[in-house]
Amino acid sequence: QLQLVESGGDLVQPGGSLRLSCVVPRILFRWNGVNWYRQAPGKQRELVATITVAGTPTYADFVEGRFTISRDVANDTAHLQMNNLRPEDTAVYYCNVRSQIFPVGDYWGQGTQVTVSS
Repeated sequence: QLQLVESGGDLVQPGGSLRLSCVVPRILFRWNGVNWYRQAPGKQRELVATITVAGTPTYADFVEGRFTISRDVANDTAHLQMNNLRPEDTAVYYCNVRSQIFPVGDYWGQGTQVTVSS
């Protein structure tokens, strides 16, 4: 079974930074974009950022220039660099790949907890 593996979540003070990583099976990473979602307690999961196979990023409005999504082709890894973190960024962050070519499927990682608090 194909598995995405996130890491990098932590407790950080407001204004701090974190770098999340998501290792994606190569058969998925080579042909698909990667999405980062987050889900705060009591809220719906929401899209944070997307990067296409070609490396083109898009961001949710609430990011406001604070986050950068990237892909490391050599290591089949997507990163989410988060700067100037706010308490409202507290959530479990998930990476996701939706593949419409073999192997078709909607693949998720287990999530990594980000807590922004003083």
